[in-house]
Amino acid sequence: ILPEFSKRILSEFGIGYSTYSLSNKEIMDIPIVKEFIEEDLPEFIDADFVRITCGARDGIFRVLSSIIKKGDTIIMDGNRHYSTAMVAERIGAKVLEAKNSDKPKYTIDVEDYKKIIDENDPKLVILTYPDGNYGNLPNTQKLGKIARKNGIPYLIDAAYSIGRMPFSMKKFRADFVVGSGHKSMASIGPIGILGFSKEWEDELLRKSKYYNSEINFSGSEIRNLPFVVLMASFPSVVKRVKKWKNEVIKARWFSNEMENIGIIQLGEKPHNHDLLHFEAPLLYEISKKNPKRGYFLYYELKKRNISGIKAGMTKHFKLSTYGIEKEKLEYVVESFKQIQLKRN
Repeated sequence: ILPEFSKRILSEFGIGYSTYSLSNKEIMDIPIVKEFIEEDLPEFIDADFVRITCGARDGIFRVLSSIIKKGDTIIMDGNRHYSTAMVAERIGAKVLEAKNSDKPKYTIDVEDYKKIIDENDPKLVILTYPDGNYGNLPNTQKLGKIARKNGIPYLIDAAYSIGRMPFSMKKFRADFVVGSGHKSMASIGPIGILGFSKEWEDELLRKSKYYNSEINFSGSEIRNLPFVVLMASFPSVVKRVKKWKNEVIKARWFSNEMENIGIIQLGEKPHNHDLLHFEAPLLYEISKKNPKRGYFLYYELKKRNISGIKAGMTKHFKLSTYGIEKEKLEYVVESFKQIQLKRN
């Protein structure tokens, strides 16, 4: 949800101002942009360097295309975003998976990475923190220690954490981290950030032989509207991550209330993130008899001015409680009660 100031900036830049015609180097020479990319963002995620990307998946591609060769082995978690595996496939890497624990928690035990490392020669390990399906937060720091001990580069996909909650790349002993501007940092998209340690400066920031540009960031990553809105929202994002503990408390309360009416939360319990995945057997049974089928829940919620759940989802659905007042969450729970009673 964009802050009001960001909405105004969006409107202003949408009617004429443009950074799109400039190269990345020209844009980064603008003092306010230079400070944002070289000081503000690195401090925010505790990285040595940050660059703007076209999204989290684009950041993963830029890392893999820089340090992974065709045939190399990569280990990633079973809760990864589908695009992470597709990037590896595009590079020609071999993917090994640290599987999740399956229903109902779908957790990742980072010790499983160690077992795979002992039997293989991976060139990179990737962990999703948290995953976009269940909002599970694996032991990122522990995996960092395992990777460091074995001399393996370590990448964290933090698309659902950077911008929502405190994050420290160095604390987690990661070499690389990607974040999403449009998923968690209050920007329109697509836009993302890539943070990395000084150890990888030569690889990721190497210059072109033909132009005075960083070969990995020579396109239009610093896109016009997404970038200026990302900058405009940044002060509010910095403030809101300090309230993360309250967001977790709300999410846990909401999960408990939903379970009290027969809607089951999947994933870790007690939950440690605002992203929640629910299984609703009663709603699913209702949908089978309703003329709108799986879409009935969407329309019932819409009538009550509630949005956020994808249309057509009834048996399983995801939602986020982030930034929503307790009173509104109470209204959502009461609405689910009414829908189940009305249709039962």
